[in-house]
Amino acid sequence: MAHVDTICKQFGEILHGNSKMEKGVCTVSLNRTFKATVQGKPSTSVMPAGVLFESLDQNGMALNLAEIAVLQEEVPAFMQALTQQGLIISALHNHWLYTTPTIMYIHIQSIEPPLDFARKMAYSFSFLRYPVSG
Repeated sequence: MAHVDTICKQFGEILHGNSKMEKGVCTVSLNRTFKATVQGKPSTSVMPAGVLFESLDQNGMALNLAEIAVLQEEVPAFMQALTQQGLIISALHNHWLYTTPTIMYIHIQSIEPPLDFARKMAYSFSFLRYPVSG
């Protein structure tokens, strides 16, 4: 288990966030830093950026998943950065109605070593107008 804990710690470091290992899942919860409202009321909870891995096998391969809140105008460049690195975009949708600005949610997945996935996500974050932070 110590091996997985070490990888989880490194996973968080690459993403510049705090990692947490619980029940075999390594999660890094991040935030977006833009201001948003839902039905005219300020909200910080509508801007998650979560990255995780689980099911790490003896060959170092894991199921890697992420969900990121992005501004509508960030979608093209961010999606291009993700797909050019071979990551699968499994969904692009909204969660909330009446948000200002318009917020979309991108779901990303891969089967690969988790540290490779973390590096790809960190690189892709550089294409977002507003930073992702831990």
